[in-house]
Amino acid sequence: MVTKKLTSFYTLNSLLPFTIMDRYLTSELLPPFLFGVGAFSSLGVTIDAVFDLVRKIVESGLPIDIAIQVFLLKLPTFIVLAFPMSTLLATLMTYSRLSSESELIALRGCGVSVYRMVLTAVMLSLVVTGMTFIFNEQIAPAASYQASQTLENALKSDRPTIKQQNIFYPEYRDVQQADGSKNRILARLFYADQFDGKRMKGLTIIDRSEENLNQIVVSESAQWNASQNVWDFYNGTIYLVAPDRSYRNILRFEQQQLRLPRTPLSLAEKSRDYGEMNIFEALEQLEIERLSGDRQKIRKLEVRIQQKISLPFVCVVFGLVGAAMGSIPQRTGRGTSFGVSVVVIFTYYLIFFISGAMGQAGVLSPFMGAWLPNFLFFGLGIFLLMRVAQR
Repeated sequence: MVTKKLTSFYTLNSLLPFTIMDRYLTSELLPPFLFGVGAFSSLGVTIDAVFDLVRKIVESGLPIDIAIQVFLLKLPTFIVLAFPMSTLLATLMTYSRLSSESELIALRGCGVSVYRMVLTAVMLSLVVTGMTFIFNEQIAPAASYQASQTLENALKSDRPTIKQQNIFYPEYRDVQQADGSKNRILARLFYADQFDGKRMKGLTIIDRSEENLNQIVVSESAQWNASQNVWDFYNGTIYLVAPDRSYRNILRFEQQQLRLPRTPLSLAEKSRDYGEMNIFEALEQLEIERLSGDRQKIRKLEVRIQQKISLPFVCVVFGLVGAAMGSIPQRTGRGTSFGVSVVVIFTYYLIFFISGAMGQAGVLSPFMGAWLPNFLFFGLGIFLLMRVAQR
């Protein structure tokens, strides 16, 4: 009965955009996709957030209404992660079912190629890619940052507000060696115990920017003077060190202006977790990190930026892989399809973390460190699709 219905449907020109076949496949793909989004995001937020929130309610007295608010704010982050996984689950389950019930064979008998059948899944995956990008850029980072701020304010409402702690900012410079090579050395080290949103407190600055003069500044607090582009230090001591590392002078002060970079303040003001920044904010943070010259932090942030760009396109890759694997003639149930999806997802993210670590270590470029899993699985999807088409 189904075969006869499909035959009458697809004797129409199936090469036209969004045909009856496309509407049929779309209607079959949407339910498992929505189920996957709900299941994967619920599972993720439960494991990551719910248990921790329950513990804070019991141990720290976190109000239940705040806990619910934090839970809802964390949800978009896991929806973003659920989109690619749900795309794989939906395409694999749908095309496996159509294959096991011989509906794909009926389509091929009507002259519809495998490539045309899979095209519907790929096009829908592109739509999901756009949704993932919007969520990952406009909604998830802001919601995640708001969740951390809400939780922090609720747990520290009776304590002084501390915007940032342990501000550490190194600057480096290249020194020309006698053999013509360059040696990278520390030029200045800025450290502050905390930043309350206005002042740095508990500062220690080691300044080696001048070749014949090193100085160590220890101060109770400091504030950026925007009108004069200098730092105002309060209640501290400056130790001047001679080139032979002996003390040259000691200067005690109640207030002293020093012409140092504003970058430590920028770091403290903009410091967020990588998951709490969108691409534009991450690029701004990258410019600040480049001023410090810390290559490890720079490379880590470069990899994370590339991963933010590559993540939405996992939906297309998973859509292709799932549709190609599901189109292989077989008789499998939904349980088997779900199991295969879990294996594919686990394998992908294992490669994702390994290649990301290799990118941060400098073994791979930041671009390849982020995009390598996509390229590998896209190649796998093309290979499987060609194998199915040849049968």
